[in-house]
Amino acid sequence: MADSKREIERKYEATDATRLPDLSRVAGVAAIDRPGVMELDAVYYDTEDLRLAADSLTLRRRTGGDDAGWHLKFPVASGIRDEIRAPLSDTLPPDLAGLIRSRVRDTAVVPVVRLRSARDVHLLTGPDGTPLAELSVDEVRAERLHGGTGSAAWSEIEVELADDGDPSFLDTVERQLIEAGIRPSAAPSKLSRALAETSPGTSPGTKRRRRPTPSPHTAGDHVLAYARHQVTAIVALDPAVRRGLPDSVHRMRIATRRLRSALRTYRRILDRSATDPVGAELKWLAAELGIDRDQEVLDARLRAGLDELPRTLVLGPVRARLRTWSVARRNGSRRRTVAVLDSDRYLALLAALDALLTDPPRLPAAAAPPGKELARAVRKDHERLAARVAHALVLPPGPDRDLALHDARKAAKRARYAAEAAGPALGNPARKSVQRLKSVQGVLGDHQDSVVARAALRALAVQAHAAGEASFTWGLLYGQEEATAAARERELPGVWARAARTDIGTASGG
Repeated sequence: MADSKREIERKYEATDATRLPDLSRVAGVAAIDRPGVMELDAVYYDTEDLRLAADSLTLRRRTGGDDAGWHLKFPVASGIRDEIRAPLSDTLPPDLAGLIRSRVRDTAVVPVVRLRSARDVHLLTGPDGTPLAELSVDEVRAERLHGGTGSAAWSEIEVELADDGDPSFLDTVERQLIEAGIRPSAAPSKLSRALAETSPGTSPGTKRRRRPTPSPHTAGDHVLAYARHQVTAIVALDPAVRRGLPDSVHRMRIATRRLRSALRTYRRILDRSATDPVGAELKWLAAELGIDRDQEVLDARLRAGLDELPRTLVLGPVRARLRTWSVARRNGSRRRTVAVLDSDRYLALLAALDALLTDPPRLPAAAAPPGKELARAVRKDHERLAARVAHALVLPPGPDRDLALHDARKAAKRARYAAEAAGPALGNPARKSVQRLKSVQGVLGDHQDSVVARAALRALAVQAHAAGEASFTWGLLYGQEEATAAARERELPGVWARAARTDIGTASGG
């Protein structure tokens, strides 16, 4: 079974002439323990075209030291990575294989680099014996196993913060190292340095550089840049969803919706005969991701409403019933979500997205300057939203108006995403439109959440009544949600009046 650890560390260059400063002079350090030199032997795995390395992920099987096993590292921020560990085995553990699946798909991972390190460890502890950090001096030998036959050797210093340590302590250590003439490493990881220095045609010290992404110029360039950003988000969030990280399902769902919306909005730029089938699959994925997310939102809303009531108005086992109802509805939802990500259908969608971006189905309008073409599409979505809002507002309160307002909410999302995609080309007018449309979307979203909450509250009241429990509290919450919906309906005309004013039509671009 895999477990995870947040790794916060900094790397520094070292040579044979490098001498560590007196670490006991580092503020806060009371003692230094030197357990001796450890011999570490790690084989790093990747696809033949190094897809993991391209996204700054590292997958290794390491022996030696006190954490022998499989390690998969995800970048979080500069110098911060999440390390997922699994016990030592001859083959890649299934848990880790799932976490890299969105990157490697059906492609096998192979050994690409072997790193053997002699690690001289210095454990820095505080006055009460609490570990503060581990400083190690590593003598590294790298051997290329695939994609080259080179080898390299270097020395480096690592300082890794102890679990639950104060990150500012690394600044304190760094000041002492810099005063001693020790400089930060240019390589973010041992693997990146090994790949750079053992690639065919490179010499030690050579640093590989990524080709910069060209700036978008045409309307098609801008739409594809937005689409590429969403695809990248879907792939990157896949392992976070599998790990159950907070808000990951919501963010992945939003990326699928943004991408689908852009493909629908910009049909004059990308051929819909190619994009419509992809859009249908994106709709499927968003719906699957929404099962757990929608229940999570509903649970939070009902609990918040209950928490705001005076205790004297909470009659009967209301909290217990809400908890039981929620668990029953969410039972197995995460397993279902992971099963979706493991499905052939999902893999086929990722392959289709790759194909779409590799060979985009551009129409003649894609070659046009972005200002006019993107503005046309944004205005069209804005007009669709205006028509739906107007239709909803003339209907009397009730189910028909609720449905019409929900349709308007979906149109508001599409108009907002259209303006987001056009933002880099249209500038401030598009950004202002996004903010105004977010306000409209917020009002309509709260209204729809109230509609869903009222249906749930009625079901809960029926269950309580059938069990002989008081249903007063459920009815009270229902009435409050009804009042909330009415308030949002009264608020909508003013919010929409501000959002209806758009100067997208005057935007220009080249």
